[in-house]
Amino acid sequence: MERTQLFDLMGELKLYGMKAAFDEIMAAAVKRQHEPQRIVGDLLNAEISEKQARSIRYQLTIAKLPLAKDLDDFQFEGTPINQTLVNDLAGGGFIAQQRNAVLVGGTGTGKTHLAIAIASASDPAPAVGSTMWSISSTGSRPRPVTDVRVGSPIT
Repeated sequence: MERTQLFDLMGELKLYGMKAAFDEIMAAAVKRQHEPQRIVGDLLNAEISEKQARSIRYQLTIAKLPLAKDLDDFQFEGTPINQTLVNDLAGGGFIAQQRNAVLVGGTGTGKTHLAIAIASASDPAPAVGSTMWSISSTGSRPRPVTDVRVGSPIT
């Protein structure tokens, strides 16, 4: 079967990862004389990796985070905020344990900035059943900043 026919079939089956990695995998396979099972396995692994990357890009897109915020941009100096705790939250351990994070503080204290930065830094793959809440001490109603189950903001 010709290369173009293979690419047409991969496109029809939506195997974009295989299609993108095909030439590189085949060149390595010919050079190293890999067996057919190894070649198919490498192509399948390329497809799985591409689907996972696409899923993460999609989840970040539907999260509709207001602005790109980063923990490096946040000024911890002069605030009572525990930087070590925030960095631990950014590691995503609370998500893997299906626990919630609640950020409490007055207006302008950086709750939303930190929530966005933590959500962006956390690995979205294991995100099941955790919500990050932002609560203002001015008496306004608590609101979830990001529902990390699906990565979408709730208003």
